[in-house]
Amino acid sequence: MDRTHEPLPQLAHGKSLHWLGLYSMLRHWQRNRRTRRQLALLNEQQLTDAGISQAEREQELAKPFWR
Repeated sequence: MDRTHEPLPQLAHGKSLHWLGLYSMLRHWQRNRRTRRQLALLNEQQLTDAGISQAEREQELAKPFWR
């Protein structure tokens, strides 16, 4: 019995890569949203401890989730 690996047809392989890219992008957007929500909850002391100024925080919070 021959146990060689047969590659996926080009169309199916391209679709799987497309879905992986889409999934990766959605996860990135979700991470942006979650971390910005956490950043919004930090008080002044926590911001200082993290080395983030109030202006930097406001700039980050003003960004849309996809950036």
